[in-house]
Amino acid sequence: MDTRSKILTAAALRTGPPLPRPLLVVTGCFDMLRAWHARELQAARERAGAAALLVAVLPAPAAVLGQRARVELVAALRVVDYVVSIDDRDANTLIDSLQPAAVVRLEAADARLTRQLIEDVQRRQIR
Repeated sequence: MDTRSKILTAAALRTGPPLPRPLLVVTGCFDMLRAWHARELQAARERAGAAALLVAVLPAPAAVLGQRARVELVAALRVVDYVVSIDDRDANTLIDSLQPAAVVRLEAADARLTRQLIEDVQRRQIR
């Protein structure tokens, strides 16, 4: 699937054709996309037995990359079928409307990994 065709709007998700089922929805910030993200998405999809994986990219406080860039990077991952850029306050509404078989939230893990990366960089600069 072409990367650009994976990127959907929230409106298109609500009014467009239904997504394949069972559907897995994963939410996260995906700032500084890492190999960990690809592995976690693949593992989550396998655990859920999902026919389709939709990733909802949320705003990231003090993000290195803009939200559109993060959406495009996530869409480039082979494991991902669809990507949508949404606001934090729209996440639950969108998830409820899609009625996925499973939801995985990676926001806390994203924040923890980002903090760890920043701390590692700072430690190396002090040496």
